Amino acid sequence: MTSLLVTGGAGFIGSNFARYALAKNPRARVTVLDKLTYAGNLLTLRDLLPNPRFKLIRGDIADAGLVRKALGACRPDWVVNFAAESHVDRSIEGPRVFVTTNVLGAFEMLEASRRYWAGLPPARARGFRFLQISTDEVYGSLGPKGLFREETPYAPNSPYSASKAGADHLARAYFETFGLPVLSTNCSNNYGPYQYPEKLIPLTLLNALEGKPLPIYGDGLSVRDWLYVGDHCEALWTVLSRGKAGEKYNVGGNSEKTNLAVVDTICAALDEAVPAWENPALRAKGLRRYSQLKVFVKDRPGHDRRYAIDASKIKRELGWKPRHGFKEGIRETVRWYLLNRIWCQKVQAGKYGRQRLGLTGGKK
Repeated sequence: MTSLLVTGGAGFIGSNFARYALAKNPRARVTVLDKLTYAGNLLTLRDLLPNPRFKLIRGDIADAGLVRKALGACRPDWVVNFAAESHVDRSIEGPRVFVTTNVLGAFEMLEASRRYWAGLPPARARGFRFLQISTDEVYGSLGPKGLFREETPYAPNSPYSASKAGADHLARAYFETFGLPVLSTNCSNNYGPYQYPEKLIPLTLLNALEGKPLPIYGDGLSVRDWLYVGDHCEALWTVLSRGKAGEKYNVGGNSEKTNLAVVDTICAALDEAVPAWENPALRAKGLRRYSQLKVFVKDRPGHDRRYAIDASKIKRELGWKPRHGFKEGIRETVRWYLLNRIWCQKVQAGKYGRQRLGLTGGKK
């Protein structure tokens, strides 16, 4: 039986991974440790709570005592650290919580895991893994050509990416200094079910359904590589199962798109799923297509121009590659949000009205 401690497991990627782990291994036990902040919600775990192989511990990864108790309670074979503040716009408005959770929290997880691992019997210690989940944003911004590789120097440009870079460096140091069997992954932009509606794809999707403007930062030509969350979960399981301790693996979707192209793809998928003439919000405005809601707004301060992942290492060494093309993944995502409008309403209620954030930074 494999026991996993998944931090941040009430959030977007973490909750999808918890589901994946329980389905992948029918004998696996999953314990989620989550602070249940605005983006982590019990509703996201509602289908998992009755499962006898699932347990939720509410708490902060920056709380050293709680982390020690969590490790002692679930006795994990694998620790997977998703817990992080993750929205760049929010990091511009309030950087402190990003440093507290993403850097100090990662330190507490690594330190407690090191002590836990040191006390394991030799056979279990050999199989133990600590997986640090990171982002391609730590690498900075690319020009029109080139790809981020595992060896690309770090050059973070936002408080969010800087805090994630700090956590990555700590993870590496715990392997090099203490021998803790750490693995790291740096992924491209994820999308799919259960993503909190502050991010581009769910925000665009929900605004479109309600006939609200679809904001596009700057000229809309910033480029991201998009990865369907189910493919990401499969990659993480592959890294935990077959990856080499001390190694880093870039995980990408091989789907570079401008923000403008992403919005257009969502609009086209909605045109198929819920034609404008069937949507009272669009009919009231006399609109025939969702794309007519697009508006260009002031760009984000320090907005990176392009990210693109070279995922050849994980494909070559571990045999993983994404299964979903972007259009297919968007169609699945649209279907999920159409079927889960109540979840969308409840997780935002009293917390977030899909207003613009992150305009307080920038050069004077």
